[in-house]
Amino acid sequence: MTSSNPLRDAQDRRLPRIAGPSGLVIFGVTGDLSRKKLMPAVYDLANRGLLPPGFSLVGFARREWEHQDFCDVVHDAVKKHARTPFREEVWLQLAEGFRFVPGDFSDDDAFRKLKSTIDDLDKARGTGGNFAFYLSVPPKFFPTVVQQLKEHGLSEGGTDSWRRAVIEKPFGHDLASAEELNQVVHRVFKPSDVFRIDHYLGKETVQNILALRFANTMFEPLWNRSYVDHVQITMAEDIGIGGRAGYYDGIGAARDVIQNHLLQLLALTAMEEPSSFDAKALVTEKLKVLKAVQLPQDLGKHTVRGQYAHGWQGGEEVPGYLEEEGIDGDSRTDTYAAIKLSIDNRRWAGVPFYLRTGKRLGRRVTEIAVVFQRAPYSPFDSTDTQELGQNALVVRVQPDEGVTIRFGSKVPGTSMEIRDVTMDFAYGESFTTSSPEAYERLLLDVLLGDANLFPRHQEVEESWRILDPVEEYWDRHGKPEQYTAGTWGPTAADEMLARDGRSWRRP
Repeated sequence: MTSSNPLRDAQDRRLPRIAGPSGLVIFGVTGDLSRKKLMPAVYDLANRGLLPPGFSLVGFARREWEHQDFCDVVHDAVKKHARTPFREEVWLQLAEGFRFVPGDFSDDDAFRKLKSTIDDLDKARGTGGNFAFYLSVPPKFFPTVVQQLKEHGLSEGGTDSWRRAVIEKPFGHDLASAEELNQVVHRVFKPSDVFRIDHYLGKETVQNILALRFANTMFEPLWNRSYVDHVQITMAEDIGIGGRAGYYDGIGAARDVIQNHLLQLLALTAMEEPSSFDAKALVTEKLKVLKAVQLPQDLGKHTVRGQYAHGWQGGEEVPGYLEEEGIDGDSRTDTYAAIKLSIDNRRWAGVPFYLRTGKRLGRRVTEIAVVFQRAPYSPFDSTDTQELGQNALVVRVQPDEGVTIRFGSKVPGTSMEIRDVTMDFAYGESFTTSSPEAYERLLLDVLLGDANLFPRHQEVEESWRILDPVEEYWDRHGKPEQYTAGTWGPTAADEMLARDGRSWRRP
């Protein structure tokens, strides 16, 4: 007999998803990602009542810290970066499960100490043997860490418990290195227990792409080559590289952003409707799209790389990339990248997808713009519609999360004049609760074993298949074009679209 009370129904979507007995081990716990994102996300989850009472957090790093030193670091990180208000009672309960293990990644004694720490937490906190290992470390350390986890009996749980690996990007440097990395990790953890974090997929507006397309009847019938002229996917930053020269130089914008974030956004925008929203069905449809993505034959005309030069941003004079501390004066690393792609399937044949990303651009914004074709016939005089652009649906991922629809409307008055207007949906105005940070959602999903928002290794490898020829072409053909900081990138990027009779949006 089914329950008549929906609140008792296990499938009721109004009920929060709460993690079962579990703990999290963070390797590289002293880094920026851990302090600014991971630790605050753990606190925010606890503050929202989504973690079990015995949840435990173990930090692993080379610092010679005592237990209290680690607690102080987490406390300061939470107070400074947490999304939700600080509550002393929540903090005290959470801090009871904090532990710190000092040591190097190759230090066997440290991993023996880590194992004994986890065993003690199982007994004292009731974590049930369930632990996720977050590798917030450079990829070159992945093989060492996962091998140590295996050798010290940490990678496999018991009959009724689990162990999972969480990996931060970059997932390799090219296709060959990604395949090698996947093999290393899969020798220790089952593919279903490996969670590759792309924090963009944890953003509410990215998930809303699926809701927008498949929960409404007004959009999907137009979401194809018969009505769409082209699609622009943009991730622009107004900052430079800051203190990340050691990480960024030699990687560049295309590897750092296009290979993961933007190709994932493309896949969600272009995929067919999945049979369900479980991880397997979503991966199946995203993979179909990525396998159908093709590069243009002439990469010289349809790809652009740039490098920001000295300029002004926000009223402040800023240095060029080659003037940044730690950057070689002859560096050819791209801080701007734009590429044109096509998708060879029935839905999208002939529709170009333009992807661009860059640092020191006009403003910080990430958006997906689906630009529609012009009406095949217009009864209006050209003077009536001279201020009318193309209809567009724009999904704003950040910073002002929402959706904008641009269409033509008559200007009030006696004459027939038509120009663009917009209808705007903003998350902050339509919902009373603020959107959780991406890492909150993703960390909770790891603890729940929900892989819906995590790219699988096949997706990673397909993305490198797409990008590798571009990187190889750039390596053979000169230096990036310089663009002034605070502008919207190299002139070659504007020329790339102008050759197709189109232009970039200025968000």
